[in-house]
Amino acid sequence: MSKLWDDLKDNMKEWGNAAVEKAEEVSKVAVAKTEELTKISKIKLDIHQLQRDSRREKEALGKLVYEQAKDDNMVNFTGNSEFFIHVEKISIISKDISEKENEINRIKAEYNIQDTDLSDTIEDESVADEEIIPSELETPEGSEEQSE
Repeated sequence: MSKLWDDLKDNMKEWGNAAVEKAEEVSKVAVAKTEELTKISKIKLDIHQLQRDSRREKEALGKLVYEQAKDDNMVNFTGNSEFFIHVEKISIISKDISEKENEINRIKAEYNIQDTDLSDTIEDESVADEEIIPSELETPEGSEEQSE
């Protein structure tokens, strides 16, 4: 009977060790995945900020075009350095956004992260671009300004 008891104790130790090893392995994978999800979230926040910067540059460009067309009756921007500065900034921001989106895709592919794993996502650029802040809009000449 003692042989049976010794075998049972040995098997229990082996199973316990195997369970501990498996738990350690699973926890390491979970920690690694959490770290990568955190990286993705930080990158998404960066993208969101870049989208806001892009929107502001586009608004500034639109304001410049409006003012030039309205005040100076100028619609040709050849040689207008301010116009091309805005265009260049928008291009740089768009490139930065693409690079960050590629970085997210690389991380997702490397760590086999699915979109369903990402529960808190930041709105995409198309939705963010539709956001208009009424206080930043100018009213046409001759109309009364609305108070906030």
